[in-house]
Amino acid sequence: MQNLTERSVNATSPKHFSVIIKVCVVIPLFCVFLCFIAVMLQIFASHRQFLDTSRYILFAHMLINDTLQFLSSVLLFLCVMGQVKFPLLFCVPLLFVSTGTYQNTTLILAAMSLERYVAIFYPLQRPASWRSDRIWIIILPLWIISFIFPIIEFSIGKHNRAVDVLSTNMICKATVINSSPIQGLYRLAVYVLFFAMVGVIILFTYVRIVMETRKLRQDRASVSKAMHTVLLHGFQLLLCLLAFTQPISESLIALHTNWPAEDVAFFNYFCFILIPRFLSPLIYGFRDQSLRKHIGKKLLCCSKKDKTIFKY
Repeated sequence: MQNLTERSVNATSPKHFSVIIKVCVVIPLFCVFLCFIAVMLQIFASHRQFLDTSRYILFAHMLINDTLQFLSSVLLFLCVMGQVKFPLLFCVPLLFVSTGTYQNTTLILAAMSLERYVAIFYPLQRPASWRSDRIWIIILPLWIISFIFPIIEFSIGKHNRAVDVLSTNMICKATVINSSPIQGLYRLAVYVLFFAMVGVIILFTYVRIVMETRKLRQDRASVSKAMHTVLLHGFQLLLCLLAFTQPISESLIALHTNWPAEDVAFFNYFCFILIPRFLSPLIYGFRDQSLRKHIGKKLLCCSKKDKTIFKY
């Protein structure tokens, strides 16, 4: 009996150690991301010039969206790592937020590209919906559309009657509520539709701005800056598309390594979901000259405060 206990402890300890390492990798990254997002949102809230510009309002909504996506995915990750089980009533909203915000990122990128297009081609006669005080007309449908599709996906699935929404506890995974083949096919069709549509919009706006750059002899600097911004949105879309490489990477890792399935899943989650979400707002925030200046001032101010605290 004692030998059996020792064997079980020896078998489980490496697994627990692996879980601790994964959590220690994800949590600091999440904290750095939250701090950076909090700094940028505080800058937006305290400077009127950002609140009066449609581009920055859209970017602020992307920051909020990515924060919700990051938060929900990390919570799901921690629940799976800790084998935490809770009723379906609490699991479904968390999965809805994770899926909806993932899809919403692509739509916001499309809106930001179109905003640059409108700013270049209609500088004096900008449509009312693209003005800073009316931009909510564009933003609200994006959020609604993004969350309609996960609801439809959940409703078309086959639900187990033995599972009680309030009392049956389970590990919160997407495969628990979206397990039927028709749901998988629907999810794939929605993702392809979203990314194809956004890709076409970004390509269209980029080509049109390039053509406009060749025509204009004056104010080429602003047009060129808009062109580079749209190109950056294309790069951000590519970062989002990395999530689709998970099946390919899983197959390659399974062929060339003997990693456990949970380690392969963590590798894909970290490299193709967390890192792109972490990099996307950072790249855009530090690239923008106005934002970079305010971020530098904020970080310098924080470092000075830390020095004065340590003195006392």
